[in-house]
Amino acid sequence: MSDAEENPLEETQKDGGTEMEEGEEEEEEEYNPDSVEVEDRQQESEEDDTLADKESQEAVEATEEEMEEQALAAQEAGAAGEEMEEQASAAQREAAAGVQEEARVERLVLTDSLLAVSGAFPQSLQPEGSKVSRGLSSQFEFNLDQNGFDKQQSSSPEKQPSGELEGTTGQKPNELEQERTGKPEKRKQSQKRRVSYVKSEEAKEFHLKAEIRKESLVSITTEDGLFKKDDSASTYPLTMTWSFGWNSSLPVYYLRDEAQRVLLYVCAHVAVIYDVFKNDQRHLQGHPNAISCLCVSEDRRWIATADKGPDCLIIIWDSFSGIPVHTIFDSCPKDCGIRAIAITHDAKYLATISDAEVQQVCIWKWTLAVEKPACTLELNQEYGFQNYLTFNPTNNKELVSNSKTQAIYYSWDEERNVLIHSAPLLTEKTFNKLVGKFSQSVFHLNLTQVLSATMEGKLVVWDINRLLASASSPLGFPHIKPCKLVHLQKEGITVLTTVDSYIVTGDIRGNIKFYDHTLSIVSWYSQFKLSTIRALSFSKTLPAPPTENSGFPPDCTLKGDSFIVRNFIIGTSDATVYHLTTDGTKLEKLFVEPKGAICAIACHPYQPFIAIGSLCGLIKVWDYEKKTYLFSRIFEKGLGVQSLTYNPEGVLLGAGFTEGTVYILDAMSLENGSPEPFRYSRTSVTHISFSHDSQYMATADMSFTVAVYKVIVKNGQRVWEYLARLRSHHKNIQSLLFGVHLDSNEPRLLSLGKDRLLIEYNLLKSYKDHLEVLDIHRTDQGSYPTCMVWYPPLTRELFLLICNSGYKVKLFNSTTKMCRKTLLGPTYGSPIEQIQILPVKTTSALQKRFMVFMNRDKVGLQILPVDGNPHKTTAIVCHPDGGAGMTLSYDGCYAFTAGGPDRSVVQWEINLRSWRTIFTILSSAVKVLIRWRPERCRNTFACQSFLLS
Repeated sequence: MSDAEENPLEETQKDGGTEMEEGEEEEEEEYNPDSVEVEDRQQESEEDDTLADKESQEAVEATEEEMEEQALAAQEAGAAGEEMEEQASAAQREAAAGVQEEARVERLVLTDSLLAVSGAFPQSLQPEGSKVSRGLSSQFEFNLDQNGFDKQQSSSPEKQPSGELEGTTGQKPNELEQERTGKPEKRKQSQKRRVSYVKSEEAKEFHLKAEIRKESLVSITTEDGLFKKDDSASTYPLTMTWSFGWNSSLPVYYLRDEAQRVLLYVCAHVAVIYDVFKNDQRHLQGHPNAISCLCVSEDRRWIATADKGPDCLIIIWDSFSGIPVHTIFDSCPKDCGIRAIAITHDAKYLATISDAEVQQVCIWKWTLAVEKPACTLELNQEYGFQNYLTFNPTNNKELVSNSKTQAIYYSWDEERNVLIHSAPLLTEKTFNKLVGKFSQSVFHLNLTQVLSATMEGKLVVWDINRLLASASSPLGFPHIKPCKLVHLQKEGITVLTTVDSYIVTGDIRGNIKFYDHTLSIVSWYSQFKLSTIRALSFSKTLPAPPTENSGFPPDCTLKGDSFIVRNFIIGTSDATVYHLTTDGTKLEKLFVEPKGAICAIACHPYQPFIAIGSLCGLIKVWDYEKKTYLFSRIFEKGLGVQSLTYNPEGVLLGAGFTEGTVYILDAMSLENGSPEPFRYSRTSVTHISFSHDSQYMATADMSFTVAVYKVIVKNGQRVWEYLARLRSHHKNIQSLLFGVHLDSNEPRLLSLGKDRLLIEYNLLKSYKDHLEVLDIHRTDQGSYPTCMVWYPPLTRELFLLICNSGYKVKLFNSTTKMCRKTLLGPTYGSPIEQIQILPVKTTSALQKRFMVFMNRDKVGLQILPVDGNPHKTTAIVCHPDGGAGMTLSYDGCYAFTAGGPDRSVVQWEINLRSWRTIFTILSSAVKVLIRWRPERCRNTFACQSFLLS
């Protein structure tokens, strides 16, 4: 089936949009303020007469009767004829101005409604392949620019206020109409009949809000303005409210001073600005792929982020307002993405290194809002994979980068748009010593040398020769050459940077050391026993001068002066972030996040708690309403958390691990709820589920086996005991689900496999080491099932809803397992992988149910019942590299998604009110358009059918 056959509405909307645009062009060409044919104007008047509203006609007739009564009253009073004519003329002008103003308000209201429709969903929220929103926005296209809107009004006197018209033509509106049409009365009625269908004060407020600000938000926002924004009124059905975790392989930056303590770090495809004292986050969303690198300017005002993958972007953000001020598309060939990025200290230029096999170094004049780099240089593959880049802090035309084996110096000739580079080969024979692999490089404080740190604890010193060809320098371009190799310390150096008059290193042992310009050590911090240092970021505020009460430690020089340095942020390899206050040497742990992939999440059944499990063996419990960490437990090495589930009472937490172990934990302390864990599986436990009465627990593992555990009474205590296990599938188990029998309160257990088998087990007839199978049904022929859920009781018949790899959803009778209906499911680039029914708060909402789904990289929402309508779904990118888990809060207000390898969990606020508002605006806008200009709506029936759907 072709795309046109699948969605005929798209064709009609596209055609309708084309016809309307042509109609607008014809109208603009027909109208000429100097010469207009009378017949055309009469024909337009007649069309307006036929399309006028009855209420508008009554209003016009009432206006005319009032004018006639005034004229008769003036005659009876004996007023002069000339005075009567002046009064009538004034009344006519006021009435015409009022009608024209109402017409203008009508157009503004309609324009704002359409703006809400076309801008209600961001691009990521629109279904792939669905062009209804784009079709509507293109079919009814309005210019919202204030200048453009004024131009449209000035080109049509019938829609322009009388004062403006009189000022431009030098004639009064009535006189102009008499000259143009010869029928002033009929033209006057045509104007009055164009009355707005929405007559309220809200329309005027819309008009005021639509005016463009003279000053941009970027220019007027202060440093503390970002966290003063009120984000409570969400306009999208799914809104990111919090991000748990961070990408510890990327640096963390210190954005604000001590009074605020604001950090910048990355979670998946989002840059997070986190206020530690307020415990508040702001999210910089816009990347379609996971962010691969970021940097900040010296004044911490500008943030640059880049990603790698299809449709990769470079975005420059204003940290004061959180607004993206510039976006660079097509930043690298073949959508390979960006590997390293750097910004000059004055934030004037940006430099990037691509992530392709043949790397490109580009310099961007981003402040000029250009889409092409100022210069580009392709690097030789022999240089190795360059993964670090930085500018000279005092010279915007110099850069240095390094791979593990080679350092490269760059000199930018801006006049010729040429990037000159120097990459001398450095081997063990150069200094007759082992150099080691490079980690980072910086410019020396004296600005005549470059320093490169190695994993052997050494520094390579490079001399910079900026002179042209001469007797002493045969090379005709700036270059570097190795000068010396300094064995700085025993530990490998992972971070190298400069601050004030110090050269700073961080190493694999967690030590932070400070050197002067002669590479003599001044001070160090080694007493904290940290893990490998990944990032060091210093405050932009200079330290206060020492006083008698200051607690700065002494340096290690002979004088023993106080070691005064700025406060700084420390990021370590175990995903921990610290803040060090140098005055008094106070180390504070800001947050600890999982350092491994996050595959397991579960929400408490009646409390605002979420448990997050990581492959590093960490289970961490948060209060997701207060955004506070509650408690955690780290398991022994080799135990990675693969699945988590609370029991219905919320007192137990079942945990499945990667090596097959199953723990039953106390939900409030994470201590063992059973004396010993269960070790009946040799592969990763992918699913874990409890029955409704908490009498049974079932697990599924990677060896296609279902295991069941049961509560028994032993020595007067309720304990869990292994019942039986069965290898019932021959491919991966996709879902494991408990239910309740219709004729009793006994639990029932079902499993769904990738082998297209739906199996129900007989728990009553199962006994020790024997799991009885009740029935087996085949769900699909070609596609394979992906997930399963109990369908809410919206009808008398109870169903199981099963999604498959062919983007279909199927309803199976819960008793007979007969397929009753097959429908098209959400189509957002990949099939649905997980699905859950949104809980309801009140009984009145039982018939208005919603479904939350997750595919490979998106989380979405669908209105129930399922009927194949693609316009009842919405989705947004949650984890570009693939999601691993999804859960819902007990009250249905939040959805949580786990990102697996991106080591993050995202909390999404579900706003059903905005969902209904969007469809209300859509319905109102289309209805107004049909009513306002039905001759412009080519396919009125299609629009009405769409509204009914």
